[in-house]
Amino acid sequence: MPPVHRILRAEISVSPTARSLQHLRKSGALAGVVERYNPHAKRRVDLFGFIDIVCVDGRPGVLAVQSTTTTNQAARVTKIQSDELARAVNMWLMAGNRIVVHGWSKKGPRGKRKLWELSETEIPRTKGMPF
Repeated sequence: MPPVHRILRAEISVSPTARSLQHLRKSGALAGVVERYNPHAKRRVDLFGFIDIVCVDGRPGVLAVQSTTTTNQAARVTKIQSDELARAVNMWLMAGNRIVVHGWSKKGPRGKRKLWELSETEIPRTKGMPF
C-alpha cells in the first residue's frame, strides 16, 4: 500500500503592516507602504523614524500609520512622542497631517475562533504647536 501524504495547513503569517494596508484599502483609502528593508543592517527602517504606511483617506492631510501588535502599541506611541522624533513628528503634524498607531491582536470568546482586531491610537498635536 502506498504511503499516505498528509497536507498540513500552516497558518500564513501576515505582518501587522500588511493587515493595516489591507484594512485601509478595504475602507476605500489610497495607501502605500513606505518602510523599507536595509539588507546591510538586516532590519526595517521607517520613513522619518515612525511611518510604516502613508494614506490618503478623503480627510484633510495625509495619514501616517505606524503598525504593530497590540502588546507593542504603547511602546510605539511612546517612541513617536519621544524627544528623538519630536522634530519629525511636529513637522508632520504642523503640515496638517495626522498620525495613528495601529495595534493588531487576536480576540474572541474563550473556546471560540479568534479573529484579528484593530486597536487605533491617534497621536494628538501637542500644546505649543501653531494649530
